[in-house]
Amino acid sequence: MPSAFQFQCHLVLIFLAASKGETRYLEVRDAGEDDPFLLLSEDLKRELSAGQIYRRSLRCIDMLSIEGQFTFTADQPQLHCATFFIGEPEELITIDYDFVNIDCQGGDFLKVFDGWILKGEKFPSSLDHPLTTPQRYADFCESGNIQRSIRSSQNVAMIFFRIHQPGNGFTVTVKKSSNLFPCNVISQTPSGRFTMVIPHQHRNCSFSIIYPVMIKISDLILGHLNGLFLKKPSAGCAGVGDFVELLGGAGLDPSKMFPLADLCHSFHGSAQMKIGCDNTVLRMVSSGKHVNRVTFEYHQLDLQETETRKENTIEEFCFPSI
Repeated sequence: MPSAFQFQCHLVLIFLAASKGETRYLEVRDAGEDDPFLLLSEDLKRELSAGQIYRRSLRCIDMLSIEGQFTFTADQPQLHCATFFIGEPEELITIDYDFVNIDCQGGDFLKVFDGWILKGEKFPSSLDHPLTTPQRYADFCESGNIQRSIRSSQNVAMIFFRIHQPGNGFTVTVKKSSNLFPCNVISQTPSGRFTMVIPHQHRNCSFSIIYPVMIKISDLILGHLNGLFLKKPSAGCAGVGDFVELLGGAGLDPSKMFPLADLCHSFHGSAQMKIGCDNTVLRMVSSGKHVNRVTFEYHQLDLQETETRKENTIEEFCFPSI
């Protein structure tokens, strides 16, 4: 059975993967419908590829993984609303205010957050984001016309809003742009393959998969001697400026997760690990002295895999009692 964390994510986000790799076209439908996800038709895909703008209304709790123009109009007081935006790993998200009619003096607000927040936990974590937490918020009621376009630092962003008066609302246009060196990423799918590159930059990057997964690292270049080190209770990568760590936990924030393994040195080959946590994160810490690169693939664990604990897995953490 899925955990409460996974259930929350599956309700408002898009973590119901399409087996044919079409997840970028998923979006949430009305909560009352049987299936909370909609796979856009081939005809609509062709229309979008021909340059037409996709338009639809927003719901109080919503998710968007596609470009277009989106409008929210309150039909009653809406006090706790949010829209989650996600792109492909190599995409950044730009949110443009086209029209805003809210009562800031009456307690309404409309804020963009650079990343995601779920139950008080942030992605990327405060340790891994270039901006401070207050700087990650863009409040329309404070900036007004000064800042009508906000671009994310990674492939996810969100808006929070509160509107008291029926008939009030806003319209935003969502666009995506290329990111040559994706850093912090939330995966749209429970399986895939990715190469993370940090080119002489002093920064930390996390790749988050909100599923129990088998993760296989096939290539790691850190500018060190060859070798592989798995974390032990009294050891780690202390004193090493560049390393990769695997984290697991039940929330969204990597800084609050349990460290499962450290990889301190470059290697070519294969290292794999079964992680039965609700959320699995591969995090690269980079000193800026090297061009660091890691290639990995992952797939969601099924029920049988979580029950069968084999060699080179973390058995004592995160496996559900089934």
